[in-house]
Amino acid sequence: MATHSTNRMLSERARAVQPSPTLALTARAQAMRQQGIDVLSFTAGEPDFDTPEFAKAGAITAIHAGYTKYTPTPGIMPLREAISAKFWRENQLRYDPSQIVVSCGAKHSIFNTLMALIDPGDEVIIPTPCWVSYPEQVRLMGGVPVFVPTDESHDFLPTYDALRAAITPRTKAIILNTPCNPTGAVYPRKTLKEIASLALTHRLWIIADEIYEKLVYDGHTHESIGALSKEVWNQTITINGVSKSFAMTGWRIGYLGAPTEIARAIQALQDQMTSNPCTVAQYAALAALEDDSDWVEQARQRFDARRQRMVEGLSCIPGICCWRPRGAFYVFANVQALLGRTYNGRLIETSADLAEYLLEHARVAVVPGEGFCAPGYIRLSYAVHEALIEEGIERIGNALAGA
Repeated sequence: MATHSTNRMLSERARAVQPSPTLALTARAQAMRQQGIDVLSFTAGEPDFDTPEFAKAGAITAIHAGYTKYTPTPGIMPLREAISAKFWRENQLRYDPSQIVVSCGAKHSIFNTLMALIDPGDEVIIPTPCWVSYPEQVRLMGGVPVFVPTDESHDFLPTYDALRAAITPRTKAIILNTPCNPTGAVYPRKTLKEIASLALTHRLWIIADEIYEKLVYDGHTHESIGALSKEVWNQTITINGVSKSFAMTGWRIGYLGAPTEIARAIQALQDQMTSNPCTVAQYAALAALEDDSDWVEQARQRFDARRQRMVEGLSCIPGICCWRPRGAFYVFANVQALLGRTYNGRLIETSADLAEYLLEHARVAVVPGEGFCAPGYIRLSYAVHEALIEEGIERIGNALAGA
């Protein structure tokens, strides 16, 4: 009987996709801990706060009420109504509940959107540094990610000229992530208007990932690009969720608002993939969105204090330069000055080498910039306890003391 290698049995799609470096490093750090190794992890994009009691109560009430069956694919109507109200109240975006689709996390919402929009050969513009899943998801659709680099001198914002130069007859969409993972950049109105102008001129879809919208600092504000005008709204899919703002990462509830035709297409796709997201989690998300306490603001203030301490501490380590993030909960540290040096007999040539060295010698897990299309950087999440930040900075400093 003829045999086939596993590689030949897999689809071209499965062979081509790359695993998430963030999830891989998080899993590795967890495995080391299980072996009794004292590892401090700054890899995961996950608040260390527990899910608030009002969200838990929404889930518990649903369970006791027997709300554990299938729901409509795009989510229960009360949740979609709450999302519609939130979009208008906080973002000046008018989406009817029929234009909202609730999915299994914002990552799923982005995947659904790309599946609805992108055909093989279509190009999608992605400013870099970017979240690790954007280019991989585009490739899974047969699309072509087109990277537009940004840098600290421009506050990690893409310039109008660079974006315009990236547009070709094959360009279908641009992915906009503000506040940005991994840099913490927050797009001001001027940049949003430039992107909108290009999108309108060239008939491009704007995929606006706003999952970190609540986490902005130093007087900066989040604005939704779809609120600029009705014309821009017509070409924008706005994506959000409860994971980051309400410490509900494991509940897996994301959502999007889109023009009717796009929302219907996404619902039809989700019909054949997951159907509805977890029913109980939907009721937890509903309770979170209806809460009127200051829980989110208190969490933002704690993140802000951690951000300042991490930037301050890392900036004191020779060879590390920290641009001050304006949103999200990551520091994207420039470590280019450390490359080419030898530490404890090991030559550090790349930021991936540095991340490996810090894990082995400092017992600190960070994510190298290569995964974000930005070699020469490392990403550290400050969504961890203050004491861990202090200990992590000390360990990194000690590991890099003297080449």
